[in-house]
Amino acid sequence: MEFLQITSPDDYRIQEIYDSYASSFPEDERRDWYKFVRLFEHPQVKVISVLCETKNVGYLILWELSSFIFVEHFEVFSQFRNQKFGSHITDYLFKNHPKIILEIEPQHLNENSQRRFSFYKRNGFHLIDEMYIQPSYGEGKKALPLWLLSNYHPENLNEVKDEIYDVVYH
Repeated sequence: MEFLQITSPDDYRIQEIYDSYASSFPEDERRDWYKFVRLFEHPQVKVISVLCETKNVGYLILWELSSFIFVEHFEVFSQFRNQKFGSHITDYLFKNHPKIILEIEPQHLNENSQRRFSFYKRNGFHLIDEMYIQPSYGEGKKALPLWLLSNYHPENLNEVKDEIYDVVYH
């Protein structure tokens, strides 16, 4: 597998990534196209295309924050799911980033959210906050109750959440 940072919204992979992102994540859990392409202006954001044998199989949207990486979005494209790509991606994250935090839907919402939580637990993450609220992505979008997962134990969870709110959702 290859992990290629995309540095421009003009890259041909971006439309495929955004199309999947827009169809996979609910409206309230994602940015619109304009805000998505503006991510490339932010020095703390890394949009990474995940390649296998030159095929784009998924992507990561990472934020390099003060002492941890925040995984805003992580997706294996639907046609490549159940082929262990997700585990390879989490291996990549663990090898390159000692402190990782991400949000997921609470496991009790549906079968997919339960499966996703099980995947992350199997791959080294644990629940650090069941009361986390993802701020709204903008006008007409709702704030959402999500769970925060991590591969480490943050010393001050409130500081972590404040930084996510101030940098990622500002």
